[in-house]
Amino acid sequence: MPQHVVNKVTEALNTRRKPLNGSKILLVGLAYKANVDDDRESPGYVLMDLMKQAGAEVSYYDPYVPVIRASREHAHWAGSKCVEWNAITIEAFDAVLIATAHSNVNYQELANWSQLIIDTRNALTGIDAKCLVVKA
Repeated sequence: MPQHVVNKVTEALNTRRKPLNGSKILLVGLAYKANVDDDRESPGYVLMDLMKQAGAEVSYYDPYVPVIRASREHAHWAGSKCVEWNAITIEAFDAVLIATAHSNVNYQELANWSQLIIDTRNALTGIDAKCLVVKA
């Protein structure tokens, strides 16, 4: 399934005439499931790894995971910090991938600030998005 999601990100970027290689991607929601701080066995790491291997510059936002803790499985991400939640930061990304839908994330702001969102959790249902939204 992670490769399917990365393919959706690639296809969505291609509609904007951008390759995944060299694009700035923001993964929203790194925790294993919504509204918890447990990131062990999170598919978000697999998604970030696949996109990074494809040449993307990958960052994440998760209010429950401000800094990635050291682990054997994802040692190369240890110490990475969550990006700040503000318009200037979010607008700088070519695409946003919603991997975990936390209830305390302001998805209307995300939709207002983003150029392109790939929504794997239907988090934007009922949100008035001015950007391109792709369901995955």
